[in-house]
Amino acid sequence: MKILNFGSLNIDNVYHVDDFVQPGETKKSLSFQMFPGGKGLNQSVALARAGADVYHAGKIGADGQWLVDLMCQSGVCVTAPESSDSLTAFALVQKADCDTGKAIIQVSDAGQNAIILYDGANQTMDHRFVGEVLGRFGKGDILVLQNEINRVPEILDSAWDRGMRIALNPSPANEVIRQCDLRKVRWLLLNEIEGEWLTGKKEPEDIAKSLLASYPDMEVVLTLGSQGVLYQSCEKKCYQKAFKVDAVDTTGAGDTFTGYFLKCAAEGESPERALMIASRAASIAVSRPGAAVSIPYWDEVVG
Repeated sequence: MKILNFGSLNIDNVYHVDDFVQPGETKKSLSFQMFPGGKGLNQSVALARAGADVYHAGKIGADGQWLVDLMCQSGVCVTAPESSDSLTAFALVQKADCDTGKAIIQVSDAGQNAIILYDGANQTMDHRFVGEVLGRFGKGDILVLQNEINRVPEILDSAWDRGMRIALNPSPANEVIRQCDLRKVRWLLLNEIEGEWLTGKKEPEDIAKSLLASYPDMEVVLTLGSQGVLYQSCEKKCYQKAFKVDAVDTTGAGDTFTGYFLKCAAEGESPERALMIASRAASIAVSRPGAAVSIPYWDEVVG
């Protein structure tokens, strides 16, 4: 069983401010740092640092090689499984005429973040590339998807046709998600804002109930910030409280949770244990600056 994350890679430009910039306001940044990021990269790093066998597929610009280096150092595989020499670099393709995806991130003194995304190379997947990547995976493997690349509905459908199990993080929530056949999704990992957008419901249990009424084979994992997380399927419902920490930077917390949860779920752990481990990993991540660089290794979480 292999895990393929078909996802985004970004360069995060992080500005520390006392509070978020308001319309018409000019504010001096207290500090600036550049980090590797993107929901795809973050989740791949989280999966790898949790000990999963994870492959990453995506596209970068000529300025993004250091993102690939970071993933490799974390244990993410960026070459095709069982590939010939001519295909070993299939997973990450440089686009000479396109920049790597970018994010402008404000981090406040309270540890909260506000993010502006520039898609760049993340929106340059084509039909041939999708076919080449998915052709290396099959029945029983897991596909992890977010909504920061193009062709998400096509990738989801093609993976389903190959018998892969699909985990979807519908972020950002927009009309592309409405084009996806959510009946094909095994694990839907989302927050309250995305849940309300999908269902029109505000209360966590109402969101989960509405999703399961339409998609009874789905496992819903609804993150609730400081209130913890709700897991619900047609067979089980459970909560996990958030671990209390002094938050430094919440960027990437949800991606850390997603990677750790899916690693545990893929190995058959109970939902209760998966939620606990993933929540603990996320609590460690928010106590450090940055997104991917803040993600802990397995021994830090359970050791």
